[in-house]
Amino acid sequence: MPTLTITEASCADDYDPNSMPVAKARAFIHQFLSPVTGVLRVPVRSALGRVLAEDLLTPFDVPSHRNSAMDGWAVRATDLAAEGESNLREVGASFAGKPFSGAMGRGECVRIMTGGVVPEGADTVVMQERAKANGKAVAIASGAKLGQNVREAGEDMKAGSVALKRGRIVRPAELGLVASLGIGEVAVYRPLRVAFFSTGDELKSVGTALGEGEIYDSNRYTIHGMLTRLGCEVLDMGVVRDDPELLERAFETAASNADVVITSGGVSVGEADFVKSMLGKLGEVVFWKIAMKPGRPLAYGRISGAHFFGLPGNPVSVMVTFYQFVRDALLVLMGAHPVEAAPTFGATCTSRLKKAPGRTEFQRGILGRAPDGTLTVRPTGEQGSGILKSMSEANCFIILGDATGNVEAGTRVEVQLLEGIV
Repeated sequence: MPTLTITEASCADDYDPNSMPVAKARAFIHQFLSPVTGVLRVPVRSALGRVLAEDLLTPFDVPSHRNSAMDGWAVRATDLAAEGESNLREVGASFAGKPFSGAMGRGECVRIMTGGVVPEGADTVVMQERAKANGKAVAIASGAKLGQNVREAGEDMKAGSVALKRGRIVRPAELGLVASLGIGEVAVYRPLRVAFFSTGDELKSVGTALGEGEIYDSNRYTIHGMLTRLGCEVLDMGVVRDDPELLERAFETAASNADVVITSGGVSVGEADFVKSMLGKLGEVVFWKIAMKPGRPLAYGRISGAHFFGLPGNPVSVMVTFYQFVRDALLVLMGAHPVEAAPTFGATCTSRLKKAPGRTEFQRGILGRAPDGTLTVRPTGEQGSGILKSMSEANCFIILGDATGNVEAGTRVEVQLLEGIV
């Protein structure tokens, strides 16, 4: 763990728990993150979505032999005339997996297919569109250059070089790359264990009848989905009622069985003091009011060695705060390096947006294209933090910075795609 403690950081001159900017809150969290250390060796296919725990070295040159990048004829560059056609004699063929077995002499050429081994004596491949064959006689057009269309051995990767660095998340492309090296197993960090539960007397689990004033708990389902897509090992602890003893027991159980504890609800104004005082027995917890909408109340700290994220109770706020703060932190803890935030880009907003200066807003939007091909975005409609349908309909966030006020239609805005964040 870093030597800086949460208590020390909270006493820093620029620490303001009542209006911390989004970027500063992210940076604050990252000061206290260290990756898990457990390592497993798994079959290549089982590594999908996991994080490499060691550099993967190339066991041989890639490609392992000189081969052709085109269908055509393998030739000697010195046999080609600077101007006019050059007439050569075809003496064989080299196909992918079936190389030409002889050596090519002066004035000779070999028919070659993409991926075929460039035969001994050849140094150039002329694409078939630049040549004409009449039986074994081949007329080569002028203009070919030495080494053209030849992939040299080791051109992609040299034997012993790093094919994939430690910290790389294994995606489908990495699976193929590992398999192309003939490697059957890789070392990955163990899955990150995350325990989560919802708090609130009004919450009921799906499958039970609702009483007056009660609602179904949707947050555990969205949190489960986001954690599962990240590849975490999840422990759903259900709904915990607003009872100090029950909550303390739940936190103790969660922290003793997981690397990270996530809750939803219980960190807004009026509740924070109670939760903070109860959690103070178990670890260090700092409560913030982030200068953002939705998702102003957010808590981060450590409980008995586990990292703790207290998310708001409103469904949209849960997802926004998870995407903007928790996702990247979990990736760091999983061993991923570097962790890159989901990219943002510009689009023209086609509707007027209401916005008060002084905080960052993450409005839900639908990205599309105008008839001229330029990117456009429009809000999903009502932007209330309890309208979960707005997250279902959205394919992006419209990010409006602290200083931004109302946005008129036709204004260029910053957009972040949702698919790919989690």
